[in-house]
Amino acid sequence: MAGFLFLVATPIGNFDDITIRALNILKSVDVIVGEEIKECRKLLKHYSIDKPIKLLNEHNEQEATGEIIALLQAHKNVALISDSGTPVFSDPGRLLVRNAIIQKIKVIPLPGASSLMPALTVSGFDIEKFVFVGWLSPKSVKRKIELRELLKEKRTMVLMDTPYRLLQLLRAMSEVFGNSRKLSISYNLTMDNEEIFYGTAKELFESLSKRNLKGEFVIVIEGIDKPTGKK
Repeated sequence: MAGFLFLVATPIGNFDDITIRALNILKSVDVIVGEEIKECRKLLKHYSIDKPIKLLNEHNEQEATGEIIALLQAHKNVALISDSGTPVFSDPGRLLVRNAIIQKIKVIPLPGASSLMPALTVSGFDIEKFVFVGWLSPKSVKRKIELRELLKEKRTMVLMDTPYRLLQLLRAMSEVFGNSRKLSISYNLTMDNEEIFYGTAKELFESLSKRNLKGEFVIVIEGIDKPTGKK
């Protein structure tokens, strides 16, 4: 019987946010697979875990996937982690999971830290229905085209981007959305300098452009769907 592939969620900033189950799995598997050796070692050192590390990232995903499948077929248990949060979600690993499923290798997902749900719940918006948009184009012209398309979306939306692109994204949103929709920005969730900002795209661009913010963030855009009440 092949080994198990565990998808282990890790903290997004606060080391206290790991689950007991995640710690037990990381201590018990034969190999831990992560994106960057430095981040893997930092995480494992904090919890006093000493395990072999194998890298799987956007640069070696095809080759690494084959090697990890071979380990699993050799009865080794493997834990896949990302640099932070839930692996595979907006991170490498989908090819590995897909191949494991094809090879009938058991894949076990572990719930845990994620920035998505905290950002939604703290927004104060209606989140009965929402759309995860994720990352827009890094190219300014295409990004504006994508934002104009999002003007048609009535459900609450979630956007993410790299830390250094917050103001660029807000500038484009202020030009496209103006004051038409309310936003919530969750900045450095779970960390000591965590902040939540509320306002329209235009208001937030004007206020945050005065600050040098370069941390992780999630933007939630309020939906305009009006729920129908039951009679």
